[in-house]
Amino acid sequence: MASVSASPVDEFSDKELMSRHAEGDPHAFGQLVTRHRDRMWAVAVRTLGDPEEAADALQDAFLSAFRAAGRFRGDAAVTTWLHRIVVNACLDRLRRKSIRPATPMGDTDKMDALAPRLPDPTDGHGTLLDVTAALNELPYEQRAALVLVDMMGYAVDDAAEFLDVPAGTIKSRCARGRARLAPRLAHLRNRQARGNVEGTDTEGGGRPK
Repeated sequence: MASVSASPVDEFSDKELMSRHAEGDPHAFGQLVTRHRDRMWAVAVRTLGDPEEAADALQDAFLSAFRAAGRFRGDAAVTTWLHRIVVNACLDRLRRKSIRPATPMGDTDKMDALAPRLPDPTDGHGTLLDVTAALNELPYEQRAALVLVDMMGYAVDDAAEFLDVPAGTIKSRCARGRARLAPRLAHLRNRQARGNVEGTDTEGGGRPK
């Protein structure tokens, strides 16, 4: 005899899950966390540069989101709302503890997949560490803007909404951050340029085309 089961919560949209959570569904918020945890983790670890601090910040953020979910008005996407909470949790930890982040290890494949704008010469893992170490030298406001815009691929307007600042402020922070990063990451551009030249030289029997 065929059985009829209720629709699983993973078939609902983000906003429907938020509504179900507010109505007392014990599984709805957990499904939201499962659905968006990887990207939120990527944002946290890029911003803080330390997996342990990122894990603590993410836990704080999801706890805050759980408690605040009943006040979610639905005038923005749930992902936008979650991003803002995660980024703010990271920035709060930076401000409160004046963290000097360590270079993160592990999770490089997942982080690279979630950061399509990260420069990727032949050595993707080394590039990740170089970029992260350079980001650690930036003020946290510039770092957060660059993580969202240049590494996670969000539009300036979306990053401004996440951080609750004007779009012009995001543009300014990104410009200042890129200017400070440029001399620290020049060796990556040089490495990529050398690779391009070597690739050209090997065409047509080792002669440039």
